[in-house]
Amino acid sequence: MIFYFSGTGNSQWAAETLASETGDTLISIPDVLGSECRFELKSGEHVGFIFPIHGWRVPRIIREFLGRLSFGPGGGGTDGTMHYCFCLVTAGDSIGKAMERFQQLLISVPCGRLLKLEAVFSLVMPESYVGLPGMDVDTKEREAIKKMTAEEELKRFSKAVRGHLCGVEGKPWGWERLERGPIPSFFSGPVGGFFERFLITDTPFRVDSSRCVRCGICAGVCPVNDIKGGLGHEPDWLHNGKCLTCFSCYHHCPHHAIEYGKRTKNKGQYFYKRSRLHS
Repeated sequence: MIFYFSGTGNSQWAAETLASETGDTLISIPDVLGSECRFELKSGEHVGFIFPIHGWRVPRIIREFLGRLSFGPGGGGTDGTMHYCFCLVTAGDSIGKAMERFQQLLISVPCGRLLKLEAVFSLVMPESYVGLPGMDVDTKEREAIKKMTAEEELKRFSKAVRGHLCGVEGKPWGWERLERGPIPSFFSGPVGGFFERFLITDTPFRVDSSRCVRCGICAGVCPVNDIKGGLGHEPDWLHNGKCLTCFSCYHHCPHHAIEYGKRTKNKGQYFYKRSRLHS
């Protein structure tokens, strides 16, 4: 089975594509987070996690889910057997040491006693983070190149997962090829900490009433139900501390009526199945 989270569709595309080749059951983390998060793990079944990197770190929703995830009867490790586990992450550029953080997180949670991280991968996908000056969506040309490259890279990872390939010297397969970028410890450390403390917040979100058509799309795509609204209503962010600043609401708005303070003025929108640039 594959557990995934996606804000603007990059990770969802990767999860769906991989599942179509491996025959895995897809489970959307936002859809099950309000449940018991207990699943039957069959003998010999592998487990995968696919999600985007937020601020060079593992998103809060993934950390919360792993802390609650458990596996029931049906060969789920009751005989002491570890199950093959893989993790694929997406990012607009580099991931820093996010995978190291995921590995440590997996070791620390109860479900990790049944899972052995054997394969990892990072896919560079079209950019969707627009929350800082100078950061915008990719041009159409760059977006197309990233998607084409990602398709080829995903085929390689799919082959590794289907073959249950493992790494050497205690490191998962794909460990050395992760797109960590320059000074990864700095970005996943102090910079990531700054992101979590000051930039992962719904406070700056606002709606332009002259553009909003009250379609309710933004409330529907929010993975943590942080937007009060729906058809016939303007969005109202709840400020309940759950916002991931994934910008799903911003990117899916059909009339570009949502802004993030002044930081998104004249910036583009992107999600995997449709993209457009605004001037």
